[in-house]
Amino acid sequence: MLPDATVPVSLLAVLGVLRGCFTSPTFSTFAALVTGLVANTGRGTVTGMLLGANLTRCWSHDRAHSFFARASWDPQTLGASLSHLVVRSLVPDGSPLTVVVDDTLFKRCGKKVFGAARQHDGSAAGRDGIGYGTCFVVLGLVVDLPFLARPVCLPVAARLHRPKGERTKVELAASMIRFLAACHFGRRIDVVADAAYHGKALRDLPPSVTFTTRLPANAVLYDLAPPPTGRRGRPRLKGDRLGTPAELAAALTFTAQAVTRYSRTETVFTAETTCLWYGSLHTRTVKVVLLREDATDTGYDLALVSTELTTEAADLVIRYAWRWSIEVTFAEARQVLGVGQARSRTRRAVERTVPFGLYCYTITVIWYTLHGHHPQDAAEHRARAPWYTTKTHPAFSDMTAKLRRTTIAARFMPIDAGQPTDTEIRAVQEAWAAARTDLG
Repeated sequence: MLPDATVPVSLLAVLGVLRGCFTSPTFSTFAALVTGLVANTGRGTVTGMLLGANLTRCWSHDRAHSFFARASWDPQTLGASLSHLVVRSLVPDGSPLTVVVDDTLFKRCGKKVFGAARQHDGSAAGRDGIGYGTCFVVLGLVVDLPFLARPVCLPVAARLHRPKGERTKVELAASMIRFLAACHFGRRIDVVADAAYHGKALRDLPPSVTFTTRLPANAVLYDLAPPPTGRRGRPRLKGDRLGTPAELAAALTFTAQAVTRYSRTETVFTAETTCLWYGSLHTRTVKVVLLREDATDTGYDLALVSTELTTEAADLVIRYAWRWSIEVTFAEARQVLGVGQARSRTRRAVERTVPFGLYCYTITVIWYTLHGHHPQDAAEHRARAPWYTTKTHPAFSDMTAKLRRTTIAARFMPIDAGQPTDTEIRAVQEAWAAARTDLG
C-alpha cells in the first residue's frame, strides 16, 4: 500500500482508469512514480521520481528500478488505455481523431545503453545534425482544449527505433497506427507526419485511416491509370508522368485561401490535383496540394500529399500545421518533466522509461482539464510575474505547477489526501514563503 497522502485523490481518479494495465502492487508503484515525476523539480531520473513522491525513506530504490526493468506491464497496452481516456474526456463524440507521428532523439552516453547510437538529431547544434542517444517514434492525439488557443498533442504510443534494427521508423509508425485504429474501431483517424514518413509500409493502412504528409521535392507524380483497353496483357497501373512538385506547380492554377495556422489567420494561395504517387503509395489515389505564401507566379513553398480526397485544400493545410504541436510536446516534456533523463541501460528499462515519461505529460494535461483548471490561473500568473503582459492562457508548466501544489497541499492536509481547494493550496504556498523569509 502507498503511504498516506502520496497521490491526490483527483489524480488517482485519472490513474484509476489505467489500473487494468497493472497488477495491484505494480499499479501502486505506477501511481507513485507518476506523482513523483510530476512533483519532482530536479532531474527526471528514476530515483528522482522516488524523491518527488516523498518515498525515499519508505521504499528501496530497487522497487522503482524494477518497475521499468522487470515488472509485468506493456507500454503499448498502457498507451491504448490512455488513448481511450483521451478520446472519452477530450474529443467530441463522433469526431475524427487527429494523430501526429514523429520521432525524437533523447541524448544518452555510454556504450552499454541499449539502442543508443549516433543518429539524426533535429536539435543538434552542429551542421551534421547527428547526436548520440536513443530515438523513439512517437504517436500522439491532437486535441483542442477549451482554455487554450492552440492544439495540444498528447502522446499515446512510443517505440524505440534502433538504426539497422528490425524495423524502420516508417514501419514502426505504420504498426502503431494500425494498432490505434484497431483500438478505436469505427472512428476515422487522420494521421499527419513530416516528409520522412512515406514508403511501402503505409500502403496497407486500414480504410478508416487517412494519411497526410509533406511531399519530397524529388517525388515523381503520375496521372491516374487509364481504363483497360481490352487487349491482352496486364492493364496499366499508372497514367502519364506529371512530374515533380515543381513541374506540377508550373501547370496548375493557384487560388487564394484563408487559413488559420499557428494562431494566425492568413491568406495563402493553393492548387490541388488528384494523381498517383506511384513510387511510395503505389496505385492508391492521392490528393496533392501545393501552397504559395504570396502571389508569386513561380514555384511553391509547401507540397502536401494526402490519401483523404474529399477534404478541402485549406483544411489539409490547417491539419498539417497541427503537426507542430508534437514538437512543442517534445520540448515541454524534456524541459518541464525531464523526460529522457533516466539513466536506464537494459533493454526493457530503456524501452519503457521514455514512453512512461511521455504518458505522464498526457496524464498531467488530462488531470488539469478535468480537475485543475481555473479561469483565473493565467491572471494569477500575470500577478506573480507582471512582465508577462500578453499571457492569456495557461502553459504546460502552469499545469504541472498546479498539480505539484495540489500534491503538496494533499500531503499536509490534517485529515486525508483529498482534493485540496485553491484556498488550501495558497495557504501552503504562503506558509512556505513565510518560512523562507524567516530563514533568510
